[in-house]
Amino acid sequence: MERRTIGATALAVGAVGLGCMPMSWAYSTSRQRGEESLRAVHRALDLGSTLLDTADMYGPFTNELLVGRVLKERRADAFVSTKVGLLVGEQHIVANGRPGYVKRACDASLRRLQTDVIDLYQLHRADPEVPVEETWGAMAELVQAGKVRALGLCAVGARSARRPGTGLHDVTIRQLERVQQVFPVSAVEAELSVWSPEALRTLLPWCEARGVGFLAAMPLGNGFLTGTLTPGEGFEPDDVRARHPRFTAEMMAANQPIVVGLRRIAARHGERVTPAQVALAWVLAQGRHVVPVPGTKQERWVVENAGAAGLRLTPQDLAEVALLPPARGSWD
Repeated sequence: MERRTIGATALAVGAVGLGCMPMSWAYSTSRQRGEESLRAVHRALDLGSTLLDTADMYGPFTNELLVGRVLKERRADAFVSTKVGLLVGEQHIVANGRPGYVKRACDASLRRLQTDVIDLYQLHRADPEVPVEETWGAMAELVQAGKVRALGLCAVGARSARRPGTGLHDVTIRQLERVQQVFPVSAVEAELSVWSPEALRTLLPWCEARGVGFLAAMPLGNGFLTGTLTPGEGFEPDDVRARHPRFTAEMMAANQPIVVGLRRIAARHGERVTPAQVALAWVLAQGRHVVPVPGTKQERWVVENAGAAGLRLTPQDLAEVALLPPARGSWD
């Protein structure tokens, strides 16, 4: 697989990564099977999808434990990214950016991941009670201690929390400019897909201008862009899509023209090319510093996603994607 670099330190990873969250968090608990997930991670590494993206809050903790079982055997094959800064309670999630907590959390992640060093340590969310510079300074000390190789920041990007008249990523960019004064940012992780292209406006250019890698989260639109979901089929109560404004039966039906367009482009590239691969190839085409991180827990989708690294969209393909209708949600 093609390799891409993250940040000024040129950390090399496969062009398509693997989001490990669905293996133990947020998507259909009844379909989460540890052994199947382990096979998926191993298959990703076999195919060159070396970036494994996890977080201590996924589970919580169980996702890191699962990834750690693979790293124990194949640490040299993997680039591990995990996150800190969010605590999961019974019915809520809170931020914790206190320096002492960050250092303890890193040590705990290292134990669960069964490794001596984390390749990319990301701040999941800034703590509103702690200056982000203090949190970032503690993370920088972890780099100096040899426990972490590089630092990253996850974009805030919550539409519901945005003030009228502000851009989706304005808060994130302000945070980035503050922490960049403390220690270099190697990567930013944020949603980017055919149906959520907002990062193209300001956040992606910010990263490109500074040599910062961009990890594209949810590049398949929470599974919608694969064309495998049926409107009205419903989701399990613990599945994040059960409460997502784009996943009501009405909105899934309204957004089908997006999938139809992706399927039309895929057909031009061969009968085995899928809408998901076109969606990932579109993300890859947004810049050499961009690495899509599709999440899955099944080996078959790992193989399909990795195949997108070899798909090159033509100018006509990209123009067609640009003309697809914008995604609609129940808020629209």
